[in-house]
Amino acid sequence: MKILVTGGAGFIGANLVHSLLEDGHVVGNLDKLTYAANPDIEALFPPSERYVLYQTDLADYEAVRQIFTQFEPDAVMHLAAESHVDRSIDRPGEFIQTNITGTFNLLTIALAYWQALPPERKESFRFHHISTDEVFGSLGEAGLFHEKTPYDPHSPYSASKAASDHLVRAWKTTYGLPALVSNCSNNYGPYQFPEKLIPLMIVRGLSEDSLPVYGDGLNVRDWLYVEDHVSALKCVLRNGKVGESYNVGGNSERTNIEIVQTICDLLDDLAPPQKVSRRRELIQYVTDRPGHDRRYAIDATKIRRELDWRPVETFETGLKKTLLWYLDHQVWWKNILETRYAGERLGSVAKIG
Repeated sequence: MKILVTGGAGFIGANLVHSLLEDGHVVGNLDKLTYAANPDIEALFPPSERYVLYQTDLADYEAVRQIFTQFEPDAVMHLAAESHVDRSIDRPGEFIQTNITGTFNLLTIALAYWQALPPERKESFRFHHISTDEVFGSLGEAGLFHEKTPYDPHSPYSASKAASDHLVRAWKTTYGLPALVSNCSNNYGPYQFPEKLIPLMIVRGLSEDSLPVYGDGLNVRDWLYVEDHVSALKCVLRNGKVGESYNVGGNSERTNIEIVQTICDLLDDLAPPQKVSRRRELIQYVTDRPGHDRRYAIDATKIRRELDWRPVETFETGLKKTLLWYLDHQVWWKNILETRYAGERLGSVAKIG
């Protein structure tokens, strides 16, 4: 297949592009190359007969339309998004522009492209929109998010993703665009930009810097190893039913403090500390994030039952793989810390700057 991946230079996107190329597909990577793009993306995926990088902003309607004309995709996998909650608190406009307006542009162009396809290609074309469990809001101590859970987003990020989900479903219902939606739990793994919890704790732990934990550290997330998520995305694209939504989770609920403590202990074994006796001493509780959702947890029964997908990695095996990757790729993340993001806190005050 010829698959157009938006956001293919990002964390999940780059892992997806790698897997699709390994499977023999032809991949077009449409990415704006923002601060969060993999700095090694052009070295990871050099131009070839089966891969092309389009450095393009989804807000540039004409440029995106030309990409569809040139590349002629059989499917679109839409991952491009501003995705960091803390940044959305500081600069919500960027999230509205990319996640809502960008998705609108992409849908409008994809619809016109799909309508003009010959019957056989029109029948097989798919638009797969990749979203987050954060659109569902916050759970109490019990319960799980399922595909029919009402939307209740609480941050500018999750509100913008909820809007994009609704747009995709509207384009399916109103115009017939063969679209599918998947909502995933928190991802972790190789090439994740070190502003998110797990990579930030790893790189700060390796440097033996303070390890900030929001609030009481008891916020709960379900964690999904990125390669498992990639396998789910390919499964949904290949076997998912048009118009359906699929929740993708790792069945690995952990509190934030459990995550940080586990990382500390694993790092102590893999790279013994030099400045402290053990890295748990570096943990510092800090003022909570404004509007911090208490708990997310995914019910992945539907994708398991209907598409026969389930994660391969446990949280323990996935986290160890992740730590070993960051240990082996210190030049990669140190370059990011020196040039793009120094590990500072963002979104600590609910004030638009």
